[in-house]
Amino acid sequence: MSDHQRKAAELSSQIHPKNLLRNHMPFQWTFLLTIGLLFFSGCSGNRVSEVSVEASGVEIRGETPKFNEIDWPSWRGRTNDGMVPSGQKLITNWSVTENVLWSIDIPGRGNSSPIIVGDTVYLATADDDKEEQWVLAYDAKTGEAKWSTMVRQGGFPTTRQMHPKSTHANGTVACDGEHLFVAFLGNNVITAYALDLEGKKVWEKEVGDFSSKFGYAPSVQIYRSAVLVSADHLGGGYLAALDRKTGQIAWRIPRPAKSSYSTARVVTVAGEDQLVISGCGTVSSYDPMTGLQKWTTDGTANATCGTVVADKTHIFASGGFPESQTVCITADGSRDVVWSRRVKVYEPSLLLKDGLLFGITDKGIAYCWSASDGKELWKTRLQGTFSASPIHCNENIYVPNNDGVTFVFKAVGESYQQIAANPLGDEAYASLAVSDSKIFARVVDTSEGRQEKLYCLGTPTEETSP
Repeated sequence: MSDHQRKAAELSSQIHPKNLLRNHMPFQWTFLLTIGLLFFSGCSGNRVSEVSVEASGVEIRGETPKFNEIDWPSWRGRTNDGMVPSGQKLITNWSVTENVLWSIDIPGRGNSSPIIVGDTVYLATADDDKEEQWVLAYDAKTGEAKWSTMVRQGGFPTTRQMHPKSTHANGTVACDGEHLFVAFLGNNVITAYALDLEGKKVWEKEVGDFSSKFGYAPSVQIYRSAVLVSADHLGGGYLAALDRKTGQIAWRIPRPAKSSYSTARVVTVAGEDQLVISGCGTVSSYDPMTGLQKWTTDGTANATCGTVVADKTHIFASGGFPESQTVCITADGSRDVVWSRRVKVYEPSLLLKDGLLFGITDKGIAYCWSASDGKELWKTRLQGTFSASPIHCNENIYVPNNDGVTFVFKAVGESYQQIAANPLGDEAYASLAVSDSKIFARVVDTSEGRQEKLYCLGTPTEETSP
């Protein structure tokens, strides 16, 4: 008998007439209490079963795909931390008329950030009216549309189950050089998809149920021969690894029944690969090969959005709601909290560079801490509110606010040193992507009704000049 069935049997026995008389409780109140408890236990209990690698027979093998220096193949880039490989010469100033190599209109609505592999830009979008979710491909040099593929239709959450800023295409696509991977929410289920680079669907796999409070946010990640899917939610969350070739689930492990929105990320820390995620009141580490938990530490908040960052020995995380905490944790299994600050960097992810930890809060306050001890080196208020995550290139940090203004400032600890504030569009919730010394920005233009646009920004040459 399952725990759920056992609870139902116990409650059923309690509403037997003899027990009602014995307990002196009115029948109608007992009945309502019983229904409420059954409903609560059903909603908060974990509805996803655990799958072990032994039971699945799917082995995670090989090495994580390697990419060219200029590729940006997944959420927050090649290393999933917003760091642009050195050697790319990024511009620091632009506008709708300055340093724009090309721009195109994007159909639908989404907060998915662009990725770039080879000469192609990929991103996800959704048509709210038709309840369709798509993957799009564009030529990175010209902006010309290459193909568009609708991967699923129908079953969108209601508006009451979505945050006003959320979309039905929040997660960023990932690429392994041969296939594209993405996960969408529909019909109360998270489904993962694989497409080839011509847009043909290769496989799809239901990963698990999902009870939406504000929508589905995480991005898929690639680790060796697996695609990793994160899904924390009220009905009982989970992490899962799927085989990249077949979509078969290699392992799946339960998570708490709480709504959180962070992407789990594999980091090499404390001498080993660890799959780390914040949220549900903890920062937790798992073995990416098996899903077995390595350690967990109380911290951050019940709900977090940002993806953790790490150095060789520590994990840095922040959140969220309702708690406010930025924390540094030793990643060797000792679970030691090195330092903690009562600051929440909720939607944007943190950025770590040369012993400095940078965070931009939703309300637009930029912080710089010493990564070793959490000492606040400086803070300043920027203009507007923020959802996108920062990137770093050539000792500069780039981060757009929700009104489409990208702030560029020095990644230094002495003081906040702004280089530029570049307006582009009227809304910007997607994070920037970089490839071949060009910046790719997904923004919204509301001058003639709501229209999403993709911009390619860089230094014009004779080939790119109109």
